[in-house]
Amino acid sequence: MSSLSHLNPAPIWIYFEEICRIPRLSKNEGKIRKYLLDFAAKHQLESKEDTAGNILITRPPSPGYEHRKSIVLQSHMDMVGEKNADNPHNWLTDPIIPYIIDGYVAARGTTLGADDGIGIASQLAILTDLTIKTGKIECLFTVDEESGMTGAIALKPGFFEGKTLINLDSEDEGILYIGCAGGIDTVGDFYYKSIPAGDGSIGFKISLTGLRGGHSGDEIHKGYGNSVKIMNSILASIAGKFGISVNSFNGGKLRNAMPREAFAVIAADRTHGNEIVKWIEESGTRLAEEFAETEKDLKLAINEIPAPATVMDRENQESLIRALDCCPHGVIAWSEDMEDLVETSTNLASVSFEDNNRIRIVTTQRSSVESSKHEVAGMVEKCLKLANARVLHSDGYPGWKPDLKSEILRITTESYEKLFGKKPLVRAIHAGLECGLIYEKFPGIDMISIGPTIRGAHTPEEKIKIDTVEMFWNLLVDVTGRIPDVTRNN
Repeated sequence: MSSLSHLNPAPIWIYFEEICRIPRLSKNEGKIRKYLLDFAAKHQLESKEDTAGNILITRPPSPGYEHRKSIVLQSHMDMVGEKNADNPHNWLTDPIIPYIIDGYVAARGTTLGADDGIGIASQLAILTDLTIKTGKIECLFTVDEESGMTGAIALKPGFFEGKTLINLDSEDEGILYIGCAGGIDTVGDFYYKSIPAGDGSIGFKISLTGLRGGHSGDEIHKGYGNSVKIMNSILASIAGKFGISVNSFNGGKLRNAMPREAFAVIAADRTHGNEIVKWIEESGTRLAEEFAETEKDLKLAINEIPAPATVMDRENQESLIRALDCCPHGVIAWSEDMEDLVETSTNLASVSFEDNNRIRIVTTQRSSVESSKHEVAGMVEKCLKLANARVLHSDGYPGWKPDLKSEILRITTESYEKLFGKKPLVRAIHAGLECGLIYEKFPGIDMISIGPTIRGAHTPEEKIKIDTVEMFWNLLVDVTGRIPDVTRNN
């Protein structure tokens, strides 16, 4: 017996475990696309693929349900690949290893990929369970949601027929999502001069590890530490105190995850070596106290290494530190329409030293107000230009405006109350969902987003709460069976 097949509902967990064996890093979805197309052929289901790699698999209506409205179930194929720096996991070849702990399924040392592997698994389960009586179901699997939403952007009218869509990519059982934030990336590139470190230099590697990170939309408001911000503050302090020079500074990896680790290589005058070590050790103690409630595993370490041959020129070093200090991170504004909903935020996602003396700074802005999204992107741009950076903005993606009169919202609410004897919460989400782009491509489509409870998405601490998967499944089955006829409302 596999490690998950004894869990309920078995079909979802069996398919999810199969999906875990398939590398599906964002922008590397070839293997999962083949798996889905082979799945459709094996079960004699109609399938098609568009030029972007999006896949549609269709289940015909159950006998007697031919007049029901078609329904689209939508998930994304790709996942965020995050691991700690000392983990040898190869995202292009290695399977994810799920395991059970304290009522959750987690992964050994990596992101689990429940975002959105559990959505894919639920689609496969409903495609093959003929005991479920429903109208026509179109299962849409999009590519590249986690790194640009290019799959949703590339969708063409007519790729699917349904006018009702259930997005399977939210992460809170008991909450029905009917809106989401739009997003845009702001990226700064600039170049520095390499100069000799100088005779009598000593080298150090400073490591900041153990931060929680997290989803840059869902968890931006939780007060977690930003490794890039913290390391930059450290470098600014020791540059001012001891005149150190930076050889490299790398922190964070993904645009849609808050940075968990940061590493810097510096050169200093040997006479300051002991003082720098003492200062870093004291700073580690101070940071542990400062983040005692939110970052219990934070660790700041310094190790002597051979002195680097070259370092940044002083002017550009100061510009980089100034720009990162200026660059905002976190909540900018709270929603006035929905309680406890972040309206606008920005994530300082990563800094990386790359080839040819290039430094790249990646940030992401989110907002449910389109103008605010661009205003904050402009604010970040001004900070990056302090380092004389060349700044580019992505095309971005639109938000999804809530519709409280939605038919699918009413049906899902009624199903939830019937199944569980309580009212679900109805919310918008600060994370980005593909629903905004889908609405742009298919005007008037009626949408809702549901999912089981996932915690720590986009981090190696990602886990999915086992009992909520069954609740999610029961809700999905009930809702699909209650979609009304084309000619009437339910």
